[in-house]
Amino acid sequence: MEFLRSRILPLLSLLASFLLLYIRTSSKPSNSLCSLLPHDEYWILSKRIVTPEGVTSGAVEVKGGTIVSVVEGVQAGELPQGNVVDYGDAVVMPGLVDVHAHLDEPGKEEWEGFSSGTKAAAAGGITTLIDMPLNSVPSTVSEETLRLKVDAAQQKIYVDVGFWGGLVPENAFNKTALEGLLNAGVLGLKSFMCPSGINDFPMTDKNHIKEGLQTLAKYKRPLLVHAELQLDPDSSIELNDGLENPQSYMTYLKTRPTSMEEAAIKELLDVAEDTKLGGTAEGAHLHVVHLSDAQTSLDLIKEAKSRGASLTVETCPHYLAFSAEEIQDGDTRYKCAPPIRDAANKEKLWKALNEEHIDMLSSDHSPSAPELKLLNEGDFLRAWGGISSLQFVLPATWSYGRRYGITLNQLASWWSERPAKLAGQDLKGAIVSGNHADIVVWEPDAEFELDENHYVHHKHRNISAYMGKRLSGKVLATYQNSKKAFPGTVAGCRNHCDKAL
Repeated sequence: MEFLRSRILPLLSLLASFLLLYIRTSSKPSNSLCSLLPHDEYWILSKRIVTPEGVTSGAVEVKGGTIVSVVEGVQAGELPQGNVVDYGDAVVMPGLVDVHAHLDEPGKEEWEGFSSGTKAAAAGGITTLIDMPLNSVPSTVSEETLRLKVDAAQQKIYVDVGFWGGLVPENAFNKTALEGLLNAGVLGLKSFMCPSGINDFPMTDKNHIKEGLQTLAKYKRPLLVHAELQLDPDSSIELNDGLENPQSYMTYLKTRPTSMEEAAIKELLDVAEDTKLGGTAEGAHLHVVHLSDAQTSLDLIKEAKSRGASLTVETCPHYLAFSAEEIQDGDTRYKCAPPIRDAANKEKLWKALNEEHIDMLSSDHSPSAPELKLLNEGDFLRAWGGISSLQFVLPATWSYGRRYGITLNQLASWWSERPAKLAGQDLKGAIVSGNHADIVVWEPDAEFELDENHYVHHKHRNISAYMGKRLSGKVLATYQNSKKAFPGTVAGCRNHCDKAL
């Protein structure tokens, strides 16, 4: 694929603007695939279009990168002569908005970069992703380091990309620095309540969080928090003086018990309440990332929501797909923090998601160089943590979620509508008139093996816990602002549709 230029798109008002990058792609001839890249105006036809009101048969009219209309019940022959692509029974859904991904550039391109990461996103139906402020070099904790991120992304992205900034001790008490970062374009801030493993992204305490909330309240942007709190030394988990097997996942699980999440969330909610009562952070919003504990931690969140707290929470497909009991000794592809917990906990996560106690899903795509996963040694205590998943999150959610009766509208809510709202993307997340034409087309019943023959766009396919799985839900095409970011075979195509990526 050849790249045209990328540009910065302001999506909020001038005083509260942020940066969202996107790219327009050119096309290559193909006899087998159909793309509407040369056309700014066209129709997408399907018997299953997912709208906020439900699933309908009809057509989506696109013009100049915007959804002009959604016409129910229309047939192909009833549409105006022009550029029409008919996807038959395939699902047409709003593109996924992934609010939690690590792309590691600049500085760690050998882990993952904007090119490979956003290619994988497009191949998985993700049309917007928000990059986390750590795992690149340097971390995104200032206006200057944000500019390095933006510069690194130029000419390399296949989908819309936005950025979170970092709340760390060095900027937490510096209001000028924090406001400079927010004015420069970050969508909100992210902090860790435990060591992040990155030297220039140290953990924050309750005082840092309080200061961050006060600044964020002015901008009406969220604070995202990795909610695990290190236990006091006196109550730390003992590993029998090193006698336990480091190749056993259960050994690693003992080092990050649910009590770490519980303690962090309790402290986080206490700080938020104190700040609100003090009147200094009215309007501040908290977002708990990658919740894994579906018991006391979730109960605390539910209780806070019932009291009217401005609070949301996400979980990730790997917590919903896998359980601790099934992880084989030495398979460090599954190491992440918080950890994957037991099967009973997984069932409770699905129940909470279905009952809307968990608001949304994210990938927490966190790759690394393969050697850091220690795949040959299989040492869970020393291996780098993180699940590589961007390309697989839609089929993974659908494949495992079908057992729990999830619907297409729930998918659109968890993966599109609510994440778009968290990130302040009012024109994304739903197929409605006036929104950006960010659309994924996929076949829910199409099954495929993630084996050596499956093309994977991630930089390092072998580190993903999803490799070797059989999934259903094949992505056929991803449209990004009316341009085709990922090609797919089209059920029917007419009138000048003879180009493809």
